[in-house]
Amino acid sequence: MKKILTLTLLCILMTAIYLVAAENEQEEEYDEDLYGPESLIIWEKPVEGVVFSHKRHTYQAGLDCGDCHDDLFEMMAGAAEEAEDFTMEAIYDGEYCGACHDGGYAFAADTRCTACHIGVRGVNRLQKSSGEEEESH
Repeated sequence: MKKILTLTLLCILMTAIYLVAAENEQEEEYDEDLYGPESLIIWEKPVEGVVFSHKRHTYQAGLDCGDCHDDLFEMMAGAAEEAEDFTMEAIYDGEYCGACHDGGYAFAADTRCTACHIGVRGVNRLQKSSGEEEESH
């Protein structure tokens, strides 16, 4: 049990380090009007302690804002978290994040949990390591 807990914490820490490094990596000046907010978004629902990076999805992965907004996610900050159907089951069924994170286009939402779910402790560590408060929804 102790080994599993240690490995889980290690995965969370490595994910946080990776996200901070990805956020700091810039080849050209980041344009928030073109790519979305640069700061990480920290989701509280469907599970507390989930991080999302517009920069990772647009600037680095080449997606456009229109790929997700307004069909999958409303443009208004926090709208998804207010929706009754914003659940892990919906995501596994191909809604919201699951539209891409299906195991084909991008890693499946139910296979690499710690890529997004870093938990409350992970969020706290991430905020401390970046030296700033991240945008929370």
